[in-house]
Amino acid sequence: MPNKHIITGQHVSPELKARAEELRQRLTPAEKMLWERIRADRLEGYHFRRQQIIDGYIVDFYCHAAGLVIEVDGGIHQTQQADDQMRDAHLRGLGLTILRFLNIEVEKELDKVLSKIIEVCQAGDQS
Repeated sequence: MPNKHIITGQHVSPELKARAEELRQRLTPAEKMLWERIRADRLEGYHFRRQQIIDGYIVDFYCHAAGLVIEVDGGIHQTQQADDQMRDAHLRGLGLTILRFLNIEVEKELDKVLSKIIEVCQAGDQS
């Protein structure tokens, strides 16, 4: 059965592709910490991609099996809350679930963050 959350057939500009690649090379310390724990199917066998382009947006991490977007927010997000809300609404409109964590949460409470991600992935498997 095809996975309804796999992102295919989208037109992606060369500039957006280049930006996603640049972001993959420059992960924040919190993103690096999380990536080391979720990459290569390390988190309960769920596959994640980093800096995934979805409908014109670049999301920090994406699990297509669960339709889950994970964002790790630093200080910049305090000044762009309206943009983040609009973007989240758009992604939810595509049937995706969004989890947002602050850098400090990832850095200080990584096990709690991972538990929440697993919980949401497992719920997404059942939908």
